[in-house]
Amino acid sequence: MTSYPIYFDYNATTPCDPRVVDAMLPFFSRDFGNAASRSHAYGWVAEEAVDIAREEVAALIGAEVGEIVFTSGATEAVNLAIRGVYEMYGVKGKHIITCAIEHKAVLDTCHYLESIGGEVTVLPVNRDGRIDIEELEAAIRPDTVLISIMYANNETGVIMPVKGIGNIAKKHRVLFFSDATQAVGKIPVDVLEDGIDIMSFSAHKMYGPKGVGALYVRRKDPRVKLTPLQYGGGHEKGMRSGTLNVPGIVGFGKAAEIASREMNDELVRLRGLRDELLRGLLSIEGTALNGNAEFLLPHTCNVSFGGIESQVLISHLNKHLAVSSGSACTSASLEPSYVLRALGIGDELASSSIRFSLGRFTTHEEVSRALGHVNEAVGKLRQEA
Repeated sequence: MTSYPIYFDYNATTPCDPRVVDAMLPFFSRDFGNAASRSHAYGWVAEEAVDIAREEVAALIGAEVGEIVFTSGATEAVNLAIRGVYEMYGVKGKHIITCAIEHKAVLDTCHYLESIGGEVTVLPVNRDGRIDIEELEAAIRPDTVLISIMYANNETGVIMPVKGIGNIAKKHRVLFFSDATQAVGKIPVDVLEDGIDIMSFSAHKMYGPKGVGALYVRRKDPRVKLTPLQYGGGHEKGMRSGTLNVPGIVGFGKAAEIASREMNDELVRLRGLRDELLRGLLSIEGTALNGNAEFLLPHTCNVSFGGIESQVLISHLNKHLAVSSGSACTSASLEPSYVLRALGIGDELASSSIRFSLGRFTTHEEVSRALGHVNEAVGKLRQEA
């Protein structure tokens, strides 16, 4: 039987909380109905379960129930948001503003729109890993239809100045979309306070199942309209047709309900563990934090180990620790992280960086053991150099 290493890659995915699994199980067998079947009890039970989950997800982000659209995950939600706005508001203009460290789901969607006539301004970030609010405002044009800036970066854990972005978007009457996949369920997110008009997030980043996500779409001040990506059946208010993943949605709802209750205590505990880990890592000669510690998610840090290739270090650690050099979506690439390069970090340091992301089931003992394994591996590799 495989002996699994200690898991420090919670930004890639999280394990399902056992309470989430328990909530989902009846909807695979006994309560297996289609939520769109309105003529019998099987459908009614499924529809009610989806309605409850929608309430739980909406409550987590301060939204109204009718503003939640369920999708197959954050990537679909991102595509629906960006492409949906571009097509719906094309009469006003075809200009979109985003930034250089967005997830590939955002950047690749923007690149596609450029190929069909859209115009995209990609803002740089400073060494802290954040955009400059003044540069954002200066980039807005009369034909700008969307600002797409993530809530928190998946590789560095740096949180963007979201409220400031929301204020500028509202001032200029431009829609503000945020990919909040790494933030929702980890830190308090309130779409009204933050001034967000559209927001994507995913269940599997917050101890729910894979294969289900959501898009928040504001209904008033302003009322946002999106052109759907797919047609057929009119599910999810016509924005996302297709039979609903009832077990997944139920699990998403339960994960959101748990996060609403436990998040504040959890983030304090995780920040303490992360800070302990970071102090230990930065005590190793030649290490440096990527991004500003003042703006980090409570469970994430990205550290460069000067003079050691990250893939080499990971290969020496992977029997003991599950860590990554960046986004799971780009983990097969041997190129230095485009996110770190955007921060102004040179290729050598960018190629020596590892992301450590902790989670609900991380313990103090695991942090201590992780530091021991990293110290041992770094010492060995530097002796061999």
